[in-house]
Amino acid sequence: MSNRWDIIYSPEAFRDLAVLSGGVQSRVIDAIERVSRNPLPQREGGYGVELGKKNGIDLSGLLKIKLKKSGVRIIYKLKHDENGMKIVVIGMRADNEVYKEAEKRERRS
Repeated sequence: MSNRWDIIYSPEAFRDLAVLSGGVQSRVIDAIERVSRNPLPQREGGYGVELGKKNGIDLSGLLKIKLKKSGVRIIYKLKHDENGMKIVVIGMRADNEVYKEAEKRERRS
């Protein structure tokens, strides 16, 4: 897909973004914009890294963007019917907390 997908922030992800420092925040926004051009899973030729079940956390259907230098993970879900890329959580990788939070938010939605 060559057209950019719409970026949809969950209210929680928007708050996650707001608390990041300016430099990290701009890198996160840049990464999301870049991936939105082709957010499909890598196995389908896109940029998204598929998540699944790991360490008792079920993130099936979710994808991630890794910002290695800053340790930030951006977890998102594709909304094919809306041509949208829904940002679920933005956070530090530390102790899998970002993945636990993603699972919790997905269960609530």
